[in-house]
Amino acid sequence: MRLRSFNLAAAVGLPLVLAGCATNAEYSTKVAGFATVDAKVSTAATKKSVWIQNRAQADKVNAEVKALLKRKTIDADTAVQIALLNNKGLQAAYADLGDASADAWQATLFLNPTVSIGTTGIGAPELEAYRAIEGLITTNILALLTRDKTIAIADARFRQAQLSAALSTLQLAAETRRAWIEAVAAWETVGQLNQAQAAADASSELAAKLGETGAMGKGNQAREHVFNAELAGQAAEARLSARLAKENLTRLMGLWGADVDYQVPNRLPDLPKALARKDSIEAEALKRRVDLQIARLDLEAVAKSYKLTEATRLVTDLELVAGAEAEREQEDHGTKVETTGQFELEFVIPIFDSGSARMRKAELAHMRSANLLAEKAVNIRSEARSAYEAYRSRHEIARHYRNNVVPLRTKIEEEATLSYNGMITSTFELLADVRAKVNSTVLSVNAKRDFWLADADLVTAINGGGSGGSAEAAAAPAAAEASGAGH
Repeated sequence: MRLRSFNLAAAVGLPLVLAGCATNAEYSTKVAGFATVDAKVSTAATKKSVWIQNRAQADKVNAEVKALLKRKTIDADTAVQIALLNNKGLQAAYADLGDASADAWQATLFLNPTVSIGTTGIGAPELEAYRAIEGLITTNILALLTRDKTIAIADARFRQAQLSAALSTLQLAAETRRAWIEAVAAWETVGQLNQAQAAADASSELAAKLGETGAMGKGNQAREHVFNAELAGQAAEARLSARLAKENLTRLMGLWGADVDYQVPNRLPDLPKALARKDSIEAEALKRRVDLQIARLDLEAVAKSYKLTEATRLVTDLELVAGAEAEREQEDHGTKVETTGQFELEFVIPIFDSGSARMRKAELAHMRSANLLAEKAVNIRSEARSAYEAYRSRHEIARHYRNNVVPLRTKIEEEATLSYNGMITSTFELLADVRAKVNSTVLSVNAKRDFWLADADLVTAINGGGSGGSAEAAAAPAAAEASGAGH
């Protein structure tokens, strides 16, 4: 009796159970979808990233970071690579990709059937001659009918999560490169300020000696002393800014302890001899921007959700109930056992809720995603044009300081030195010319810094990963204590 009833229930539920065992290998691996992320990052940032899953991988990555830090100075590419390997926030972002892959994997699995078993006649003396065991299996037929649509939505969200992980990686790479540029510019600026400080010290000391002999009045002495004092305050401010700039770079690279003793160069790279031509900058950005691809996938997922809502507008719950009932009845000639099958179909009658409200919400969500995608496409075109305009203009400005302003200041200083040696120019006029040249050199460093920041912004405008920063925004003055080898 029990064997027959359970066999019938198993015959109904076995196909569903076996079907649920089928999994999608793309979603079920520990690093599901990460190959796509690494490929996009390698193309855009020319660097690799790693999704750390175990202690062995963590030890290997730590060894790579230690090897990179053994270099005498950290260039921009090395800083970016260390950040992509060592930044723990990036590893947390990759966990979101794992969540999306698990959701997509879950969508490929059939819903588990619900099994219920019951008996009648137990403990009732008047029913001693009658016993029944009932077994039922319930499954959601609507979920089976809409399974393909559900899988398609989950797959679109999974691919969107892949691009989101790639975008987070590109953002970290862009922020690290900008932080490296600002830190190096700080050390180059502080070197120029140290030269100005030396000239101010000499001028202040000479003024004090001339004042002792009566050759200089107290007013003129005060002018030289106050300039020296103000410059000392500016130098202290510059040293603080430089330390903070390097600390920001350290934070992005995920370093701590003894690893923070790395060095960066004392000066930025020279300006490139020729600029990159971008005749189709807008088309290139529309093709490669990761955030635009994410918006497209969002629209795709919303469209699929809209179709699913449309398919389930009237019937939101449809369940099939199948099972068997075994009855035992005591008769004069012995015990009679009879087994009968049971099939039921349960669904909600849409009398009051016809699904119109859900359809309206789905329609509005689709319209919202479509408009956001269109807006992003317009903004990306504008960002690409603006980034390229800043890139070209910043290069011209930096070249102007390098080729015109600094050479003229150098010429003035040289002529002042000759005049001083010929007893034509006074000492204070010579020192003033030296200070003016240093100021022009600092402006030249700032112009070069702004160009390299604009160069980094151009890359993010094409590939994605920008954090809202722009080369047009004036970077905070960065400087620190000068050092011969690096900082």
